[in-house]
Amino acid sequence: MIRTKIPVMSTFLRVALALQTLALLIQAITAGLLLSTPGGRSLHMATAIAVIVTVLLHLVAAITVRSRAAIMPAVGMVVMTLIQVALGVAHLKAFHVPFGVLMFGVSTMRLGYAWQGRRAQAATV
Repeated sequence: MIRTKIPVMSTFLRVALALQTLALLIQAITAGLLLSTPGGRSLHMATAIAVIVTVLLHLVAAITVRSRAAIMPAVGMVVMTLIQVALGVAHLKAFHVPFGVLMFGVSTMRLGYAWQGRRAQAATV
């Protein structure tokens, strides 16, 4: 059996990742409202702020862990968020929508990895 070293993930980082993933899910819901209702734009803009806040919270949490394995994905998510905002402001829906789906997928993957690491750490104790 091959053992891999699992980076230490703090509860703060796990919560930040969960909030980020939830904010991205809500953002996808409001994207549907944006495309189908007149008032959807303001909701989508409000949840965009929530996504930005949670992505920055994720970065702060990753920095507190002091692990490159935690910090680099958080920096990547900040970069992805900046690109996503630019695509949205430019009204490039053909790129904005799939990129949002990609962001949600990456966040969900990272969230699963963070909680998987917790189970592995508990099993070795």
